[in-house]
Amino acid sequence: MTTAAAPQSRPGPRPAPAGRGHRAGPRPPFALDPAVALALIAVGAVGVLALWWASTPAVVGAAGWLTGAGRITGLLAGYAAPVLLLLMARLPPLERGVGADRLARWHAFGGRWLVAAVSVHVLTVVWGYALTDGRGPVGEGVEVVLHYPEMIKATLGTLLLLGTGAVSARAARRRLSYETWYYLHLATYLAVALAFSHQLATGADLGGGPGRAAWYALYFGTAALLGWYRLARPWLLDRRHRLRVAEIRPEGPGVVSLFLTGRRLDELRAESGQFFRLQFQAPGLRWAANPYSLSAPPHPRFLRFTVKDLGGHSAAVAVLRPGTPVRAEGPYGAFTGRRLRRRRVLLLGAGVGITPLRALFETLPGELTLVQRARRPEDLLFRAELAEVARRRGAVVHELLGARAEVGDLGAALTRLVPGLPEHEVYLCGPEALTGEAVRALRAAGARPGRIHHESFSL
Repeated sequence: MTTAAAPQSRPGPRPAPAGRGHRAGPRPPFALDPAVALALIAVGAVGVLALWWASTPAVVGAAGWLTGAGRITGLLAGYAAPVLLLLMARLPPLERGVGADRLARWHAFGGRWLVAAVSVHVLTVVWGYALTDGRGPVGEGVEVVLHYPEMIKATLGTLLLLGTGAVSARAARRRLSYETWYYLHLATYLAVALAFSHQLATGADLGGGPGRAAWYALYFGTAALLGWYRLARPWLLDRRHRLRVAEIRPEGPGVVSLFLTGRRLDELRAESGQFFRLQFQAPGLRWAANPYSLSAPPHPRFLRFTVKDLGGHSAAVAVLRPGTPVRAEGPYGAFTGRRLRRRRVLLLGAGVGITPLRALFETLPGELTLVQRARRPEDLLFRAELAEVARRRGAVVHELLGARAEVGDLGAALTRLVPGLPEHEVYLCGPEALTGEAVRALRAAGARPGRIHHESFSL
C-alpha cells in the first residue's frame, strides 16, 4: 500500500475553480423520496390484490386454489410490468430523489420477481384448469394456447419475457457487451404490449368498471410517459442545445475525456455527480444511448465526460471527430451535493468511477478528503487536476495503491488515512466489487449506513 501526493496540474482549459463555478440553474423543484416511491408501489399492489378479493367469493378444492394462485400472480405480474418500465422511464422526480443507481437495483430485483410471478401464473393456471377439465397438464396447455382468446400473443410475450430474464441473469450478463444487452432488453416492451390484450380478454378480476379503467390508465399512462421522456423530450433537447463533440483528450491507458459544446447548456440544470445518456450520431453508435458521468462541474459553454474502454461503444467514442453531433438524455442521478448533511466528507473511488467524484471534489462544500484506489500509479486518473483542486480548496488527496493483499483490510487503511472516519459523510463510486467491499469496511469502521452514498459503476 502506498499513498502519494499528485503532481502539479498540466496546462490546458479547465473548469472554473470551486467557489467561482457556474451553477447550471435553480435547484430542481421536486424529488420523490425513496420511501414514498416504495409506498406508492406497495399501495398499487394492495389495490391489485383487492381486485382479486372483490371478484372471488369462495375458493373450493385443489383446482380452485391453483386457479386462484394463478389469477393472483397474473394480476401482480400485470401490475409489475408497467411499474418496472416506469422505474426506467427516466422520470425526473424519481431520478432526482431515488437516483438512477438505486432505480436500476429496484428494476433488477423487480424483473426477477416478475419472471417468477409469470412462471407461477402459467403453471398454476394450466394445472388448475387441467384438474377442472380432467385433462393432463400438457394437453390443457395446448388447449389454452390455441383456443383461449389472445393466448397466442400472450405466449409469445411470455417467451420474450423469460428470454430477457435469462440474458439479464448475472452469469449471462457478464458475457454480453452493454450494447448487446441493451438491444436484447428492448424485447421487454414488445412482451408487455403482447400480454396487455390477453389481460383484458381473460382477466375476469378486472371486471368492466373501475378496475378495468385503472388498468387502461396504468398501461396507457406508462406508454405516454415512456414516449415523452425516452423519445420526445430527448429529441426536443437535442433541437434546443445542439450538442457537438469539441475535443477528445487522452487521460490514461484506454481513458479519454470527451468535451461537448452546445447552446444554452445552463438550462440543462445539471449538477456535479450526475450523468447523461449520450447517443453519438456516428456510424455504429447512433442507436445506443450509454450512460456517462460528468467528470467536471457543468459549465455554460461545455460539458466534460470521461470514458474508459469497456466495450465497443466506449472504444469508438475515443476516436470520434470534433463536430460529431450528440443527442443527450439527462441529467440523471441523485449522487449529488443535495445528499450532503455533514461538513466532513470522504470521496472514495476507483477506476473510471472516480469521474463523478472528480466533479464533486470541486463543488461540494466542507472539509473534503478524496481517496483514489488503484493497483498501479498509471491506473490513476486526474492526478494533476485533483492536486490543483486540493491546493485551491485546502482539501486532501490520497492515492491507495497496490493489490488487495498489499492494501490489506480496506477499513483499517481508510481509518489510517482519514482521521475521524465515522464522522464523515461518504460518497463512494467504483466497480461493483469495490463498492460492496468498501460499504462493508466503512460500516465496520463505524460509518453510519445513512451517511454512505454509493453509485455502482459497472455495466
